[in-house]
Amino acid sequence: MRLRSLVPLAPLRLPGFRNLFVATLASSLGSLLAAIALAIDVKDRTGSGLWVGAVLVVELLPTVAVGLLFGPLLDRLDRRSLMVGADLLRAAVFAALPFAGSAATIVGLALLAGLATGFFRPAVFAGVPNLVPDGQLPQANALLQTVENASWMLGPALGGVLTAAAGPSAAYGINAASFLISGVLVARIPARLLQSEKALTRGHWRDLGDGFVAVLRARPLLAVLVGWGIAQLAVGAANVAEVFIAKDTFSAGDFGYGLLYSSIGAGRVLGSFVSTVALERLGTARTFGSSMLVMAIGFAATAASPDIWVAALCVFVVGAGNGFAVTCNGLLVQRGIEDATRGRALTFVMSAVFLLVGVGTAAGGVLIAHVGPRWIWAGGAGTLVVAAAGGYLLARGSAEAAPAQAVGSAAPAAN
Repeated sequence: MRLRSLVPLAPLRLPGFRNLFVATLASSLGSLLAAIALAIDVKDRTGSGLWVGAVLVVELLPTVAVGLLFGPLLDRLDRRSLMVGADLLRAAVFAALPFAGSAATIVGLALLAGLATGFFRPAVFAGVPNLVPDGQLPQANALLQTVENASWMLGPALGGVLTAAAGPSAAYGINAASFLISGVLVARIPARLLQSEKALTRGHWRDLGDGFVAVLRARPLLAVLVGWGIAQLAVGAANVAEVFIAKDTFSAGDFGYGLLYSSIGAGRVLGSFVSTVALERLGTARTFGSSMLVMAIGFAATAASPDIWVAALCVFVVGAGNGFAVTCNGLLVQRGIEDATRGRALTFVMSAVFLLVGVGTAAGGVLIAHVGPRWIWAGGAGTLVVAAAGGYLLARGSAEAAPAQAVGSAAPAAN
């Protein structure tokens, strides 16, 4: 198979996708910058870990709720209007946050922002197959994941510096502006390019059930649900163990924790950016399975590392595998189901994965005192091997072909 390009920039030549790309860049960077400001603001106001934990929970919980309860709206409603509305709501929330008088008000506003994000992000990935030709879909996913991963790596650091220098209100204001920019850019995309058709409704709860059934019947989606879901058990536990292995095992302090955090982020950026190379050479199913094997190797090597510097290199490998896997996730869902049910199916898979991250995190919290961080990372390596096998076997033979309706809806010359 001929290697097209190491740098997946071709989709940026399409105006519709280019607007979506810049909108995602603006909103992702602003969101992660402000996430640090939110945690610092609540911590400074209350000094309570429970309140800080509440902020973190309400940033994730709405995504689960959208997938389990409101997914059909992403197929029935106009996706562009839904995305613009989500951006305007998030801009209003962060414009109001500097005037919040209590921690409870901050958490309530953060809940609204999380709910809007729960609609915006799946709408982006559900709409991408309609913005680019099918042959450019891996490149488009790689670009969007690179943006998100780069924001994940840089946003918290910038947010910490900005909040220390100018207070949380400055970060809130920048984030509000980023959502306004995103909303303007999304509004410039013709609605027909984000959605080939609106789904006919059989009633909300029947529509919701249709989405669940569609996931269970489509092997590419089931591959993500099973393979990546099992992987998230390891990731959630490792998230808890990461600070312990840095500060206690390696005696590297806060610097060591930050180094591991940044190394994972850097690996994710690289992995997502060059994932098209593996997809072209190996195909989706083998890339998906191999990405989790790469993560397993990184987990095992981290568990055996002699110091923080070797561990930083090992978690970079983990991040790279993660970047490959997440690009495959989007591709499997986008090509595995038609546009009319893609939104609800995608949100259901996302919700299930988030729940499994929570299960893994809770398990890591319980196990850390009994087995120590090295064994949690070692156990995660074994879990990832199981995830790789399950994901590959389910994706094999069904991952390369897109449904006829989804392919037909991607109009490469329309924008």
